[in-house]
Amino acid sequence: MTAGITGYGSYIPRLRLSRQAVAQANAWYAPQFAGRKGTRSMANWDEDSLTMAVAAARDCLGADDERGHIGSVQLVSSTLPFAERLNAGVVCEALTLEEGVEALDMGGSPSAALSAVLGALDRVNARGGNALVIATDHRKTRAASSQELDYGDGAAALTLGRENVIAEVLGSATLTVDFVDHFRRAGEDIDYHWEERWVRDEGIGKLGPRAIASALQKAGVEASAVDHFIFPTTFAKMDAQLAKACGIRAEAVADSLAATVGETGTPHALLMLAAVLERAQPGQHILLAQFGGGAQAVVLRVTPAIAAFRPARGVSGWLARGVEEKNYTKFLSFREQLRLERGMRGEQDRKTALSTAYRHRAAILGLVAGRCEVTGQVHFPPSRISYDQGKPLQDTQKPHKLAERRGQVLSWSAESLSFHRAPPHQYGQVDFEGGGRILMEFTDVAKGDVASGTEVEMSFRIKDIDELRGFTRYFWKATPVASGVDTTAASKE
Repeated sequence: MTAGITGYGSYIPRLRLSRQAVAQANAWYAPQFAGRKGTRSMANWDEDSLTMAVAAARDCLGADDERGHIGSVQLVSSTLPFAERLNAGVVCEALTLEEGVEALDMGGSPSAALSAVLGALDRVNARGGNALVIATDHRKTRAASSQELDYGDGAAALTLGRENVIAEVLGSATLTVDFVDHFRRAGEDIDYHWEERWVRDEGIGKLGPRAIASALQKAGVEASAVDHFIFPTTFAKMDAQLAKACGIRAEAVADSLAATVGETGTPHALLMLAAVLERAQPGQHILLAQFGGGAQAVVLRVTPAIAAFRPARGVSGWLARGVEEKNYTKFLSFREQLRLERGMRGEQDRKTALSTAYRHRAAILGLVAGRCEVTGQVHFPPSRISYDQGKPLQDTQKPHKLAERRGQVLSWSAESLSFHRAPPHQYGQVDFEGGGRILMEFTDVAKGDVASGTEVEMSFRIKDIDELRGFTRYFWKATPVASGVDTTAASKE
């Protein structure tokens, strides 16, 4: 069978910044934003493009920690934290993929995610196996700008293969044109945007219909037969205008998630696709179009296999998990655009020993413990020595993955004496189902969210930031399981 989409996942941070709070804080300088409604997704201080990519991939792959079927990983982003390091390699370690997996970083355009999907489909058709494409962005904006209100943080993931295809590609088209609607020079943090009317009329209005018409022709599908039209944009009603110009029914235009999430950049087309696939029916046609570096479009048809797949949480689950944040200075601080006093306890050197990090990469990035084959006891970190009831044993531990297992809080503390970017600093002992105990930090929690006995799941997050050398260290943290919502860390025996 021809390769197609076999699974989908997404990630939206828990915090949702109130646009009204941003407008009120900047009303003295930018009164034109008064009255802006809704929220935009806001990454926690310990989240970045890599942590969100891992979360989206886990949402797609589910709680099964045996992932040997993935043969290649393409990580797509305009905001990868490392310019000279394989960012996708970090993701592969966190997902405990096999060392033989092919991994690649991609970026440079908002349409890069769609390009990665089409490229991965060609790879699977030519060489077989299964591919994982992850798109993610964590963009900075200038304070009191429209982008600060329009943008959001998030990630999305697709698996591609030949078996159990839930959406098949009928046709696609690409126009490569150096139409610059916005740009960001290498080494800079914030985009520069050109005038909206020019982008609407000369860019999207002329290039978009050409790519869409070509894709529909190749697919043999009439514009009126499109059931879901996806076009990510920050311009109000631009998706509806483009649909009308192309002969697509108004009711087919997909929710842009602008009111709750904002526009997430590189991953947004795939994020919207994930939302559409949650409710899509067999036989329906999906048209996904993208503007950036020209224009792209792809036509998909949903298959009956869609009924057999569900993401671990999905866009609807992430939306239900959201908590509104009205503290604008917290947003600026988390993005390192507002330097707060840290005190002497915040002055310690956070240098990472790269040799040690390499030797223990499975435990640190993959949260892999060791289970003694003789006693059954789980040890973290794993070691050559297992110790139980005065009987030390050597070389009896086998890898035992913990990231997809739930745990319970045994004891905990919340203190504000040490420096922490989101005080109070909450941490405690976590006992894992099936064995194992780790002293862990808690994340995505407020006062009162943690108590002895609280059920928690694991989240891949930033552990430390070495600002002197520009190195980010990652580890796993515990977060309370949302009541009544399916999670990636499903209970396992």
